[in-house]
Amino acid sequence: MAFFSELGGKLDVLREQGLYKPERVIASRQGSEVTCDDGRQLINLCANNYLGLSGDEATVQASIAATEKYGYGLSSVRFICGTQTVHKQLEKAISAFLGMEDCILYAAAFDANGGVFEPLFDEQDAIISDALNHASIIDGIRLCKAARYRYANNDMADLELQLQAAADKRHRIIVTDGVFSMDGTIAKLNEICDLADKYDALVMIDECHASGFMGATGRGTHEHHNVMGRIDIITGTLGKALGGAMGGFTAARKEVIDTLRQKSRPYLFSNTLAPSIAGASLSVLERLSSSTELRDRLHANTAFFRKEIAELGFTIKPGTHPVVPVMLFDAPVAQKFAARMYELGVLVTGFFYPVVPMGQARVRVQLSAAHTTEQLQTALAAFAQAGRELGLIK
Repeated sequence: MAFFSELGGKLDVLREQGLYKPERVIASRQGSEVTCDDGRQLINLCANNYLGLSGDEATVQASIAATEKYGYGLSSVRFICGTQTVHKQLEKAISAFLGMEDCILYAAAFDANGGVFEPLFDEQDAIISDALNHASIIDGIRLCKAARYRYANNDMADLELQLQAAADKRHRIIVTDGVFSMDGTIAKLNEICDLADKYDALVMIDECHASGFMGATGRGTHEHHNVMGRIDIITGTLGKALGGAMGGFTAARKEVIDTLRQKSRPYLFSNTLAPSIAGASLSVLERLSSSTELRDRLHANTAFFRKEIAELGFTIKPGTHPVVPVMLFDAPVAQKFAARMYELGVLVTGFFYPVVPMGQARVRVQLSAAHTTEQLQTALAAFAQAGRELGLIK
């Protein structure tokens, strides 16, 4: 059929342009070092495993214990017969950890963002969104009838202009990633909250790349910027620092969460989060509430790597976040670089259009608390060798 031929042709074009995204297959647990299906052992620098808990034995055992107690799954949505005590305990724990009143769980953070806007806002309201917000926020806004405004990334002057443009709307909500995942840029939440107060707006943040390790005790970017208590809605994931499996959440005042339980479509029409994930995530939150050891180790690794990679001569996006974009600018070069790093024993992934803007190709390094100094030194040596071979550094 012509349909399939056209798809095949489009895929061939992606390959020719160096924009086709291959998938590496891992045959081991996720961790600072992984074994791929070809038997190669590699230092892993591209997982969202910020606190090193994805393959952590204590996390695994907590998951097993929850499975033994609550079973494999619920075969139900929450409001029918899909709510267990472990789900309510986890929602309470997330609320307390983030400093919010209540919380609702979703199968994924994409669902949390996809299901938050439509039940809460309509054509009388305005959503004012950062230009670089995650795709799930963009898709969630598309499902809502509220007026849409967009401001340039982290640009407070432009945000104020959009707030002024939306002045005639009933309710206004500013929506931003707490940390922008491609650049490691931290949103200016203190300034955003000040503008929200000035223009009587709500504030929502997506904390997928912050919960568990940003801020003095790992609560997130709202703790990092000392605006806890000034954020109205927080969405986030259990699939990155908080254990690394899957699952998302929205935390807010009780009125917001109760409304979402009644009207949020991804919640109402998706199976309950697996009890094994809920139980393991609960154990992770208990662990993080008792110690900042993993957070502190992560930030030490981040500072070390950022300093050393810059001294090698690579261009990186400035910042303090464990997302470290090593800028290569050209998509085929990013692909070649990632392939050569694989041969040298380091797993990194090339990012290019449409994941990042055209001409902004990169490999995105993500540090973990599980990385040892020796692993990072070995990875840096591979960066130096691959960079010199491809003429990227001297």
